[in-house]
This record gives sequence, C-alpha cells and structure tokens, in this order.
Amino acid sequence: MPVTNPTSYSRRMHTRFAPVRDCFHDLFAAGRETGAALTVWHDGVPVIELVGGTSAAVPPGVVVPAAGADRPWRPDTLVDVYSVGKPVVALCLLLLVDRGRVDLDAPVAAYWPGFRAPATVRQVLAHTAGLPAFPLPRPAAAITDWDLLCADLAAAEPEWTPGAVAGEHAWTYGHLVGEVVRRVDGRSVGRFLAEEIAGPWRLDLAFGLGPADRRRCADLSYGDPGWPDLVRGEPGSLRARALDNPPGGRDVAVVNGDRWRAAEIPAVNLHATASALARLYAGLLAGGTLDGVRLFGPDLVAEATRVQYAGPDLVLDRTAHWTLGMQWEPDGSWGMGGIGGSSAWADPDRGYTFAYVTARLADHDRVDELVEALHPCL
Repeated sequence: MPVTNPTSYSRRMHTRFAPVRDCFHDLFAAGRETGAALTVWHDGVPVIELVGGTSAAVPPGVVVPAAGADRPWRPDTLVDVYSVGKPVVALCLLLLVDRGRVDLDAPVAAYWPGFRAPATVRQVLAHTAGLPAFPLPRPAAAITDWDLLCADLAAAEPEWTPGAVAGEHAWTYGHLVGEVVRRVDGRSVGRFLAEEIAGPWRLDLAFGLGPADRRRCADLSYGDPGWPDLVRGEPGSLRARALDNPPGGRDVAVVNGDRWRAAEIPAVNLHATASALARLYAGLLAGGTLDGVRLFGPDLVAEATRVQYAGPDLVLDRTAHWTLGMQWEPDGSWGMGGIGGSSAWADPDRGYTFAYVTARLADHDRVDELVEALHPCL
C-alpha cells in the first residue's frame, strides 16, 4: 500500500531530526498509517511538525491516494484522540483548584449534592474513585445525554473503596470531572475549556465541535476490522463494562458522525491537532506559563504531575502510575495515550513534548518506533 508524498514538514525542522521524518514516512509507505500528524517541542520551541496522508476514512487494504486524494491531512485537521483528552478535562478542574475554588481533598459531594460515593476530588482525578463504568445499561442514544449519565454516576455505589485501588475510568472520567467543573463554575466543561484554557493558550482542541470545526475532522478507520473486539477484553469483564456502556464508542459509524462530534464526552472525544497537544504540554513543562500567559502555578503543575497512585489497575490489567489525570512512566514522562494509537506527553528529563494523532485505529507500536527514532536526535 504505497503512499506518494505522504508528508509535509515545517521549515523549523532541523536536519538532525531527519530520522524521525523518515520513520513517519515509512509508516505510510508500509501501509500502517493512512492519516496522521506529529509535533515535537524541544527546549521550549517546536522542532518537528509533520502531517501526512488523508483525513478520509480508509478501509483496510485500500490504497490511500485512491481513498482520499481530495482530502489531504492538513496542519489544522482535527481528529478524535480518545483518552488523550483525559488530562485535558482534568486540567479544567485543576484550574479551579489553582484558583482556590475546589479543594483536592474535599469529597465530591461537597460540590455535587447527592453524589453517593465517598470519593474525594483527588481520587476522581487519579482514577481511584471506584466508578470505572456506568452502573446502569444504557442504549447508544444515551451517549449524548449528559444529565442522564451524570445522574447514574451520582447514585452509584463504588465498585471498591475509593482510594484503595485504581481502575482507569475509561468513559466515566469525563462526566465525573466535567460535572464537578459545571457544578462549581456553571459552564459546561467544553465551554470552560474553550474560554479558560484553549483560548488563552491558542490551542486548537475542543470538547463539542461546531459545524465549521466538524468539517475539519478526519474520519477514523480500523487498521483491523476486528479492532473493536480486540481492545474490549473478555465479555463481562470490568474492562468490557467500562468500554461498552453506552455502546458505540468504538464504532466508526458513530464516532465519525456529527452527533458524536458535537457532544461533550470528555473522557473519549477530545478533537485536537498534534500541534495543539504538544503546545499544551509545553506550557505545563514550563511550569504553567506559555508565551507569557500564566494559567497554572508551578506548585499546581508539580502536584498534578506527581504520582498519586502506583499499583494494579483493574481495568488496564497491569501496573499503572496515575497522577492527577495523567499516567506517569518510569522514565519520568507524564501524559496519556488513547485507545487506537494517538498519544501526547512531556518528558522533563529530555526536555521535550510529543504529540502524535492518528485516524488509523490500531496499536501504539507506531508511537514506539517514532520515539526510538527521536531520542538519539535530542
């Protein structure tokens, strides 16, 4: 599945990063990628900006130019990055913490009357609240019913004692965090993000897209037709319950539609460019100030990126290190990957931020190879 001229790159890209460009190009040439973008900042400036392929949906086995020659991926192409958006919704709540309007160790019920689980704000942010799945089976139509799903969570008994163990709150995270933001501030989390973070830091990302932005979206497609089942886990498992209720979150017929893109589903439907995500992490890596605009204090950033929980994760079925909204890795980096292959993080020791966004739903091996090419260049 060869691709002709799949990439473009910024003039700011130094020749020292040519191996990264070549690796990015090879993903398309080998048929492993159909549409994607990569941005890297190093020492506070963007050093790599690559885009390639098409924003059109490409079924497995179809040659990319034939499938989407009229829809090239552009620097402003938006794509659903799934869980890469979890740190973004967390930052909305953390901004209220930094402003003294929310206490991390206060019970959620202090801000959300009627919330039953004895979980604190900190536990919600660190995926230890015990509410990793919506408690009542709901149809696909409930995907966009914010009030219904939040009411379900408010009435739910936690699946474990809050704080005792972690389980990625795969879909519920955005409603738990976002509803606290709404209860405290009055604005929906999508509007809060737009006005308080994305606007001041000039970030091209959002929860809930208007008509013009929906026209900039790339359509997701499967690298393997069996991908939705492969990533779900065993039927009936906690992971399956966390991912499958309401149904439709991994169905491209749903997630490529206007209804999904217009809705605010903060755990799983942030639409973003790679440049916006790398820029966001650059601001955090700089202590909460970007281009002279301070959003977060350094102390808040330090607390937000500190490991809050280390141990087994019952949804991921592996050991995890959770900060307040991000995963911490043993090399000291912090950020988040999304189901399907997108990923964004900051690496304080090496001084860079990285964002890769893709429309091809597959494994994270593409990111692994790009990082292997990048590190020797730094």
